[in-house]
Amino acid sequence: MDCLFCKIVNGDIPSNKVYEDDKILAFHDIAPQTPVHVVIIPKMHIACADEVNESNCDVVGHIFLKIPVIAKELNLDGYRIINNCKENGGQTVMHLHFHLLGGKTLGEKIV
Repeated sequence: MDCLFCKIVNGDIPSNKVYEDDKILAFHDIAPQTPVHVVIIPKMHIACADEVNESNCDVVGHIFLKIPVIAKELNLDGYRIINNCKENGGQTVMHLHFHLLGGKTLGEKIV
């Protein structure tokens, strides 16, 4: 599989890790949109939100259980979570991922 995030999970491409366990990996985005911009991914390949189903939805729940833990470790006092689905939704890497944005006061606009 030629998936950038799968290569990061496998250690083929280095990342600046923030959090890792047996199900997920979180790392700093290489092109941050806010002072703190972390990408959180499941280790299993799920292409996008449309592919979440009964057999893999537990990993999405796990991600959302760990987001407050990651935010606390990063000393975030408020944050935004973003998921883009498919090309027309702004998804550039076809591996389910969530952006954790913070480190400044965020307005009503997405970034």
